[in-house]
Amino acid sequence: MYLIFRWNDGANHLLINMLPGNVPDYSTVIEVNTGKAMIAGGGFSTWSYRRTFDVSIPVYNPLVNYNSLKEKSHLEERQWFLISAQTGLHQEYRDILYGIDKEEPNFLLIDKCSAEDKTWNFSKRCKQSEAYDYPQILQEGTFCLVIRGARMGQTGFSDALMSGCIPVVVADGYVLPFSEVLDWKRAAVIVREDDLEDVMNILRSFSKERVMEMRKQVQFYWKNYFSSMKNIILTTLQIINDRVFHYASKKYEDWNEIPNQAAIKNPLFLPLMPPTSQGFTAVILTYDRLESLFQVIHQVAKVPSLAKVVVVWNNQNKSPPNMSTWPNIGKPLKVVKTTKNKLSNRFFPYDEIETECILALDDDIIMLTADELEFGFEVWREFPDRLVGFPSRMHLLDNVTDKWKYNSEWTNEISMVLTGAAFYHKYFSYLYTHSMPTALKTWVDEHMNCEDIAMNFLMANMTGKAPIKVTPRKKFKCPECTNTEMLSSDISHMIERSECINQFASIYQSMPLKSIEFRADPVLYKDDIPAVMKKYNDIGSL
Repeated sequence: MYLIFRWNDGANHLLINMLPGNVPDYSTVIEVNTGKAMIAGGGFSTWSYRRTFDVSIPVYNPLVNYNSLKEKSHLEERQWFLISAQTGLHQEYRDILYGIDKEEPNFLLIDKCSAEDKTWNFSKRCKQSEAYDYPQILQEGTFCLVIRGARMGQTGFSDALMSGCIPVVVADGYVLPFSEVLDWKRAAVIVREDDLEDVMNILRSFSKERVMEMRKQVQFYWKNYFSSMKNIILTTLQIINDRVFHYASKKYEDWNEIPNQAAIKNPLFLPLMPPTSQGFTAVILTYDRLESLFQVIHQVAKVPSLAKVVVVWNNQNKSPPNMSTWPNIGKPLKVVKTTKNKLSNRFFPYDEIETECILALDDDIIMLTADELEFGFEVWREFPDRLVGFPSRMHLLDNVTDKWKYNSEWTNEISMVLTGAAFYHKYFSYLYTHSMPTALKTWVDEHMNCEDIAMNFLMANMTGKAPIKVTPRKKFKCPECTNTEMLSSDISHMIERSECINQFASIYQSMPLKSIEFRADPVLYKDDIPAVMKKYNDIGSL
């Protein structure tokens, strides 16, 4: 009688069901009289889940040692693009996977090592005679399939998270664990069961930058919410607590944003302010404009923080002049000859670049002063994961055509900084060369245009942050250029640049560019000290 009284038909009780369902029905809810009790269950479907009452939790896997895997960085390459390591799949799904396996060399389909072995070793999976350690093999997959079986929820979901593999969930109606608070679009891919045959094409649409972000989110979710029974229970109780005390509940950002996001978004985990001692390398792209090139070299050589000048010689039909004719600037000057005239050559990670910071320069940017460049470098030191530069642009959505437009009008809002004069971290040269979507880089090289917009897309997609514009001067506009020929050329230029933005957005399947109303200006000239002691006096004004 005492237990019945305390039970009170389940009111204010929580029943935890880690491994739902028994043979042969595998019901998605616990098969006892639950009354009015809340259920924290693994394997809820949309038919059985009571929103804002029950809590969907992961299906616990008692056969896996969650501490047996070595940590693997989200930036490391994986051997397999997609792995399916589940056992006991329905024959219809298996037939589809066999078909994919025959066509796709980057797909790994593994199963039990022997169907006749009654003492099946759960820690092994096989493909014909080749054996793999499980779940260690999941660490070698970019994506891991989690397909519905007799039980709606699968232990493979937690195994994938533990291994840092992005789960690809193929289970219509499945309520993902803690989906009330966790944004699974950040860390998992949901594929309709009818679309399983097309899963490889669906996954190929994700850029490498997006994949790395999802891997990072997978590791964050695993460590904080899934890595132990304690974390699972505490997360469940926190969700219930937030429902009861809604005014004090955790926000979306608290659940989903990685702590210290500003620092972690920096792909190399750099200190917030790189040292000034290294300085920067000026990388100047040129073809055959020697006179203006030499002017640019002389100008940038006046900047105290300059460490080296690297000239990218992009003319294969003409050799660069003898080094004895080049400016003597008192700093190392290297000339790199390219094998093909491509705009992407300006972003190649040349061995000659030894500093963290790169100043990308066009060979006709002769209007910037030493003070402006030095100040730009100081701004970059505060924002090492951003593109920091001088000429800025904006992208806008045309409400009539529903397409993006490239805008060079002078407004307070910007979303791009052009790399004709911009500072950035050399890591993004590696990403541009080795990790950026191939279709995007091919477009740039074939059209000989928009490499600067491509870099803005890459960095915004990687960091989720906007660029930084430096100093107020509008030197990059030509007020004298008002003749008809120039206007026609400008219109054509705007059309081409707009086409680039739409093409890049299509490749990324999103618009990563971020708008910002922010500009960095020095104010040291206002200090009440002698002029000789002031910094950045030679800064242009509006």
